[in-house]
Amino acid sequence: MIYSVIVDLSANEVDRIFDYKGEGYIVGTRVLVNFGNRQTEGYIIEEKQNSDYDPNKLKEIIRPLEDFPAISSEMLSLGKYMRDEYHLRWADILRLFIPAEMRGSRVKSLFKQQVRLSVDDSLDKILDSLKPNATMQRDLVTFLYLNGATLAETLNSEFGSSALRALKQKGIVETQDIVVRRTPYKNMGSGVNLRHTLLSSQQRAVDTVLSDRTGKYLLHGVTGSGKTEVYLTVIEKIVAEGKTCIMLVPEISLTPAMLKQLRDRFGDTVALIHSGLSAGERYDEWLRLKNGEAQIAIGARSAVFAPLTNIGAIIIDEEHDSSYVSDFNPRYNTVDVAEFRANQSGALLLLGSATPSICSYYNAKCGKYKLIEMPERINKQPLPKVEIVDMRTETRKGNKGIFSSVLRDRLEQTLREGNQAMLFLNRRGYSSFLMCTKCGYVAKCTDCDVTLTVHREDNRLKCHYCGKPYYMLDKCPNCKSDSFRQGKIGTQQVVEQLSKLFPDVKVLRMDADTTQTKESHGKILEAFRKGEAQILVGTQMIAKGHDFPKVTLVGILDGDQSLYHQDYLATERTFQLITQVAGRSGRDKDVGTVVLQTYTPTHDCLLLAARQDYKSFYEMEINIRRPSHFPPFSEIIRILYTGEKEKDCIDQLTEQYAQIIDLKTRYVQAFYYLDKMRCPLKRAEKKFRFQILIKLSTDSVKEILPQIYSVCDGKKRNGVQIFVERNPQNLS
Repeated sequence: MIYSVIVDLSANEVDRIFDYKGEGYIVGTRVLVNFGNRQTEGYIIEEKQNSDYDPNKLKEIIRPLEDFPAISSEMLSLGKYMRDEYHLRWADILRLFIPAEMRGSRVKSLFKQQVRLSVDDSLDKILDSLKPNATMQRDLVTFLYLNGATLAETLNSEFGSSALRALKQKGIVETQDIVVRRTPYKNMGSGVNLRHTLLSSQQRAVDTVLSDRTGKYLLHGVTGSGKTEVYLTVIEKIVAEGKTCIMLVPEISLTPAMLKQLRDRFGDTVALIHSGLSAGERYDEWLRLKNGEAQIAIGARSAVFAPLTNIGAIIIDEEHDSSYVSDFNPRYNTVDVAEFRANQSGALLLLGSATPSICSYYNAKCGKYKLIEMPERINKQPLPKVEIVDMRTETRKGNKGIFSSVLRDRLEQTLREGNQAMLFLNRRGYSSFLMCTKCGYVAKCTDCDVTLTVHREDNRLKCHYCGKPYYMLDKCPNCKSDSFRQGKIGTQQVVEQLSKLFPDVKVLRMDADTTQTKESHGKILEAFRKGEAQILVGTQMIAKGHDFPKVTLVGILDGDQSLYHQDYLATERTFQLITQVAGRSGRDKDVGTVVLQTYTPTHDCLLLAARQDYKSFYEMEINIRRPSHFPPFSEIIRILYTGEKEKDCIDQLTEQYAQIIDLKTRYVQAFYYLDKMRCPLKRAEKKFRFQILIKLSTDSVKEILPQIYSVCDGKKRNGVQIFVERNPQNLS
């Protein structure tokens, strides 16, 4: 038999099918093969009778790497779709479908010794065979008799290894190796089947979703409207029919809370997939889904590739979030992948958000999705009142600090009343840069074209792009001055200032620096939920999905931060972020308040976000995009060139740009925009960055995009990497 194999090497030169001989293999199996002068791993993607090559010259597959096919036929079909849609290498796609540590056999099932009684006698008879003074042995036997088979490590810890060893020598107990599942967040979730009575708005949403089990829906519900309970009820109905479900959340920080709710409802049938787990946990959770031991997958973006079959529903919470679009290799859009899997399985697709993306809402208006709206909070409370504070006025009054007088007063009142507050600033670290006041020198990363951020806790400068740390400067390397000024404030400095204002108040911080371990997200959120702290300071990790009953105040410290980025998505992201973080306030009985600090208090985006008026914002934004041909009225294609040699990148870009100019002359009406330029982030991780930006009419993409891919597949210079992105979320 001939097998088509993709070798597990991420390189354009070998991004094709290689034929091997073998017998008895199943398509989707990972195998070890001879490739060139070495052995490498590969994936069988097809079985066939004949090869275009001389059968006598074909090499034999050495052996399978597992005793089961790691990748199903459905996932191979998904791989072919992603290859065509995003112009990805086969190896990069197939790696998405398995835990990374399976490659190179870096992870296996965990085996542990289990102990059980080997004699079928009464407890009294067994104890009679032991000496009266063998206390530990007698206690161990009694424990096993009452509790059944138990792990040896548990018994050793409780009764000592010598007692167990003696009983084994006497033939009273026996051991066997068993597979032990490594379960993330083992104690999270009660497993009790908790249910809530649905309100009429929730019931209508559930009924609508379940009316067409192959439909595509956009659930637009304001913050606190009860969308999560709609998701859980839909999952319950689908699982009861013997089908499986995928539940996606945008941030790893949101997975513990959602995991708890799913486990409370569905127990051990839930498996978690995300990059924050240990290698063993990732492998075991993936295996539980693949073997059918778990029917519900929950996680961030990568969970869309959960190895489930017979999928009945795919749910994407906070569907607007930019994290659902991968902006590094392999580049893909999670919503598109979910839609393909839903079509493939005949499953329903449910997207949910309080602030849907402009493109998703447009698709709902055009009938691609069925729109479901939940305009009120489930507790019938009004949405929080938003106070816009003009920071220009504060400055004129002599207040040059982080907090406006209004926010300070509201914080004092909130703490006095025994409630909690959340302060949002989407900038971590202590301050955004370090500048010499004498010569203007600014500390920058040597590998990236970005300023270094001050981190006061460990007295370091850090690059927030590549993560490289630097020693703190005490003198300017340029002019030797010791006079520095620091840039915009970060979350560390906010916490420091709060400690000075309220020395007796406990403050927690949640950002990328405080959540580097797997358990850290859940620990911070749980501590805040229990009232162990009165104020939570954080970046966008705290902006969405969280439900804290005692939070009655939200402070947005820099409402302008994302408003003036050179990106057509800037106003949309600002509106979404402000609306989402404002929605954390007043979710229980007490009315919530939001203080929005800004230097542009009359900006339409901020005024509409303060009113949480999504529909008016949508109308304003769609009317800007229509005449300017921005998505959803076009598709933006970015061709990114990166390499350590600047000239090679420029030469590569120039050659291919000329070919795309030729393409434009043949499709004049289809090209709304075409230009080449340096990326705003000119250098990252020692590599120079250049780009070609193209804006295509939506009805021409299918015809023109393959030709753009063909141009990018042409002759390449060594050391230059080329990536094609469709509607990228980050144009820097």
